[in-house]
This record gives sequence, structure tokens and C-alpha cells, in this order.
Amino acid sequence: MTVKADAQLALSLMDLTSLKDNDTTQSIMALLDSIDPTIGLPAAICVYPQFVTLVKQQLQIRQWQTIKIATVTNFPSGEQKLEQVLKQTQQAIADGADEIDLVLPYQQLIAGDPDTPWQYVQSSKALCAGKAKLKVIIESGVLATSKLIAEASQLAIMAGADFVKTSTGKVTVNATPEAAEVILQVIKNSGKDVGFKAAGGVKSVTEAQVYLRMAEDIMGANWLNADNFRFGASSLLSDVAVVVNGQSKRS
Repeated sequence: MTVKADAQLALSLMDLTSLKDNDTTQSIMALLDSIDPTIGLPAAICVYPQFVTLVKQQLQIRQWQTIKIATVTNFPSGEQKLEQVLKQTQQAIADGADEIDLVLPYQQLIAGDPDTPWQYVQSSKALCAGKAKLKVIIESGVLATSKLIAEASQLAIMAGADFVKTSTGKVTVNATPEAAEVILQVIKNSGKDVGFKAAGGVKSVTEAQVYLRMAEDIMGANWLNADNFRFGASSLLSDVAVVVNGQSKRS
């Protein structure tokens, strides 16, 4: 594929994201205004739960109903009480969220307790079933070792995850090709219909291409669609626009 084609593909797989502590109605509107429909639409908009209703209304007004609405729970530390996480999940779905990005209680997994993370995923899946996709953030950069990344991915898949997502974007190490390869191999070996999301640190089309080619190699070219593969990104959108509009020497 050409760089331009990869840029357009990356856009179609993008969860355009704003998860800043100082997000406001105005900043979320600016995020939506940054989308140029003549280039293409992202797969989803990912925002904090309090902005789900706003995004749903705006997508209807702009007639962009193909774009999914994603939000986060147990975010970013993975340390909220399960009752609180489930209440937030229920409310987000009621407000119109199509996808829930749940942070796995990864510190418990590191401490040798897989039961607590399992309960969070399984309980969240029970609320999401038939209503929303459940994307489980394993925080691969903190797990650090291939063994723990694989264990977290396997746990998430077996407990009902629809996607395994690398990162919150709030820690020092976020998505890496090394972690992505481990997660993709676990997904392939599981034989289950589970997607992959690379989040945090994918800021250019060149960086995105590394993940696209890897997913092609492991899962096959037909797997590269928004039902199976996502980028969690904000700054990637501007580089996509540069490449698609032919303003880059790479195109």
C-alpha cells in the first residue's frame, strides 16, 4: 500500500481521543471540529463519560452516525472499586456509549492476583453484552514483561473482552511494537473474535504503519478493519491530514 492509502486506512481505524483532566465542552467540540469528512471519518470518538451525551448529540447533528462513541472506566489507574466501575459503565451505555474501554486492575495481576482483574472484566462484559463492545486496557508498558503482557491478554480474552488495548496513554511507556506483537499472537492463538487497539504514542502515519504491517503479517490483510483493529490517538489525525493532502514528502 502507498503511504497515502495507509494514512486513510489509519484514519478509518482511529479512536480520535481526548482524555485530558481539563477537558471541557469547548475542547470536545474542538476535537470534533478537527475532523475533515472530505478526508474520511474516524472509527470512534473516545472521551470521558461526562461527554458521551454531547458527542452523541453532535454526531447526530453532523450526520456522522457511523462514528462510534467510546468512553473509559476504571481510568486511568485501574484502582476504582468494582461497584463504582459498574455503575459508571451502566450510565455510559444509557447515555449512548457504543464502546467501553475498561482499565484492567493490572497492579493486582502484577501482585499475583488474577481473580480481581477477571471479576472486573467479566462483570463489565455482563453489562456490555448486546449493548456495547468491551475494550480492556492492560497497560502493557507497566506490565513490562512479555509473560505478564501475555497473561493479561489471555485473562482479558477469557473473561469476555471484545478488544485488548495496550495502554491508557497516561504512563511513561504506552503502545510499543513489542507489546503489540505479544498481544496479537495471544489473540491469534485464542481462536476468538477479539480485536486489538494500540493506544498512546502513535503520533505519525510512519509509526502507524509499523502496527498495520505487523497486524497484516500475524492476522492477515482482511483483518485490518475497524471491527478488529484500532488506534487510540489524537495527534495522529493531523499527520494523516498532511499525508492525505499531499503535503508530505512521504506521499
